[in-house]
Amino acid sequence: MTAATRQAAVLGSPINHSLSPVLHMAAYRALRLRHWSYGAHDVPVAELLRFVSGLGPQWAGLSLTMPLKEAAFEVADEVSDLAREVGAINTLVRRPDGGWNGDNTDVYGVSQALREAGCADVASAVVLGSGATARSVVAALTALGCAKVTFAVRSAARQETVDQARRSGLEVDVVGLAQVADVVGDVRVVVSTLPANALPGSTLPGSTLPVNALRGSVLPHGSRGAGHLLLDVVYTGWPTPLARTFQEAGASVVSGLEMLVHQAAEQVRLMTGLCPPVDQMRAAGLAAVTARAAR
Repeated sequence: MTAATRQAAVLGSPINHSLSPVLHMAAYRALRLRHWSYGAHDVPVAELLRFVSGLGPQWAGLSLTMPLKEAAFEVADEVSDLAREVGAINTLVRRPDGGWNGDNTDVYGVSQALREAGCADVASAVVLGSGATARSVVAALTALGCAKVTFAVRSAARQETVDQARRSGLEVDVVGLAQVADVVGDVRVVVSTLPANALPGSTLPGSTLPVNALRGSVLPHGSRGAGHLLLDVVYTGWPTPLARTFQEAGASVVSGLEMLVHQAAEQVRLMTGLCPPVDQMRAAGLAAVTARAAR
């Protein structure tokens, strides 16, 4: 197999919003992998096995986004312990025997984003939401030494997420989204895995919700937030209402683009065996987000 035939892609449904082609192609250019290509394919859950089974030997790897991260367990011939623990595969890498290894780089993306923001050690954290992304967040927080996590949710927390946190040795608490301000005060790290318009009282599109409409619901009254760090996994329509709320209070804020770049960089490493050019990938991602916002 020559370098001239290597292909990779991101699969999901819908897929038009994905920045993965921008990030991976930026990496290929920087690494001078001129004959590598990376595309995007709209693949629903019911079509995943058929699509992957039809790929030729030139295919080196696949990135998976929603709703395929759980369905991918039916495709992978071998699954990493990490992917199995969080119950989500976002990366398939071709094996020498033609099969596929399933892995999860979302955890790496979260942990690297927090480390670069100065949070190499996390004592406790608040996580908004408890879905599949929250499970990757929990695994990242555990790797950073977290001892307690509080899930803030709309109704009931996903039991598999709570169980995972407890298996990891974390003390777990669950509160409603309306009680976020009651638990944020003494916690440095807050990670939101929710859509931009999912917080209490947010009835307007995420990009237009006034900052003051959220402040009382997510930060303690009178809080200046200087000791807080927010990682909001949303990366479009930036800054999100939640991010603006924390910024106005003096907190540090990290965009979901950082998580996205780092998880993609780890995919590049797994698929190509080369050290990923993170700076070039980040620059390409920022340019693409800016261009989309200007449309």
